Order: sequence, then C-alpha cells, then structure tokens
Amino acid sequence: MTAVEVAVRAYATLGEGPTWDSREQRLIWVDILGSRIHTYDPATGRRTVMVTEQHVGAAKPREGGGLVVNLRDGVGVYDGIDGFRWLHREAVPGRRGNDAAVAPDGALWCGTMRDDEAPGGGTLSRIAADGTVATVLTDIAVSNGIGWSPDGRLMYYIDSPTRSIDVFDVDAGQLPVNRRRLAAVDEGFPDGLTVDAEGCVWVAVWDGSAIHRYTPDGDLDRVIEVPVLRPTACAFGGADLTDLYVTTARRDLRAPHPLSGSVLVVPGAGKGLPQPAFAG
Repeated sequence: MTAVEVAVRAYATLGEGPTWDSREQRLIWVDILGSRIHTYDPATGRRTVMVTEQHVGAAKPREGGGLVVNLRDGVGVYDGIDGFRWLHREAVPGRRGNDAAVAPDGALWCGTMRDDEAPGGGTLSRIAADGTVATVLTDIAVSNGIGWSPDGRLMYYIDSPTRSIDVFDVDAGQLPVNRRRLAAVDEGFPDGLTVDAEGCVWVAVWDGSAIHRYTPDGDLDRVIEVPVLRPTACAFGGADLTDLYVTTARRDLRAPHPLSGSVLVVPGAGKGLPQPAFAG
C-alpha cells in the first residue's frame, strides 16, 4: 500500500493549487475561500500565510520575484517593490478565479467559475508575459486542472462537472486545438492535475478519496487512495521532484475527516517536471 503522510496539518476550507517553487525550494498552496496563500518549506518546516483581500484561486511564482494570483475579480501580481497591482481586472458578479497554471512559454493560464457552478458561467484565459489577455475557452462550468506534456505539444484540461479529462494539441501560437477526451472519471469528479516526467497525468478526484494516474494513451495505471473525501489538486515537489503533494478540502462536509483541509504528501510517488515561473 502506498504511504500517504501529512505534510501540513491545516483546516483549509478549500485547499487548492499546490505548486513547487524551485527557486525558493518551497511549496505554495492556497485556501480559496479562506483568502489565504500558504507556503511550506519541507526542509525546515517553515510555514508562512498571507491573507488576500479576495478569494484566491491560485498563486504561482514570477520570474522577477513575487507571485501572480488568480483572484475573484481578475489576475494580479505581488512583488517586493510595488506591493499589489492588477494585470487584468474583470469583475463579474457571482464569478471568481479558480485554478491556474504556467505554460512552458511562461504565459499564465487562468480559469474562472460561477459561485453557484452554473454551466457556461466560467472561462479559460491566457495572459502573456506582456499582459496581453486572450479568452480561449468559454461555456465552462468549473475550470480546473491545466497542464502540459513534457515536450509542450499537448495541453490537458479539466472542466470538473463533465467528469472528463481532455487533451488538446498545442499549435504554433501556443494555443490549444483539436480538443478530445483523454479519460473519464466514473466515481467522483476530476479536479486539479499535474503531469510527470514520463508524460503521465495525475488527477485529484474530488469526492473520490483518490489520486489517479493516466498514461498518455488515457489508461488508468495507478490509483493512490487518500484518507479524505475531497482531494483537490496535486503537484510534485521536493529537491528531486519525487514527492507528490496533495491539497484537500473541508467544504460542505458534515463530518470531515480529521485530515480534511490539510496538505498530504506521497514520498517517492514518481518524478515530476520543473514548473516554469510566470514571465510577466
């Protein structure tokens, strides 16, 4: 049986978005509804918490230092000079930012969703290093996991209520084309994802108490059971990128497991890919 350990004991309402910051050798993750950005250094045990003024769907490192964040009303950056500034503000009542990821070219891909998760209320957009914004997908319900194959030629994406993990080809302009299904989740809902060095896709299954690993052909070749009902996302981290970190949620659970809301870790689960920082 695969060993699952507790990395950070916490009580996040909606823990999400684990990201390994290779420069700082730390894990970054968020509590979306708690409006908090957390960091964790596994070598020292040091933790930090920053409170944001809005719900925060994701926080990613920037090449120039600081963080880019997907907030309720748009995308902004924190740095050590100017504090906070908006990159793209588009406030829509009843809608907020959700998962996000940085592409191999340094662009930020950020999703939105309605608070009531209504179909068609969400989007997926690309923000280039120069701040140019392009909305690539509309008619989304709950925009979640985003990731790329090791060679950057495929992009994976999840709109959770569809129960589908989709794959696109990436064209010369770094945009996704030729959307098709990679795999479907029958029990629970696919949430956040990461791609390993072998090109396999790891998916956290909300209401499924598990992490699934799919081959590039869409075959389910590994299931890691976790002691919580709602794992939300996963990412490889640690000095050698072999430890799989898993964020979890307590939201709307009548009797949450004591570890719900914590960050779990599966030591030596596989081999991850270095995650690029946002170039803007």
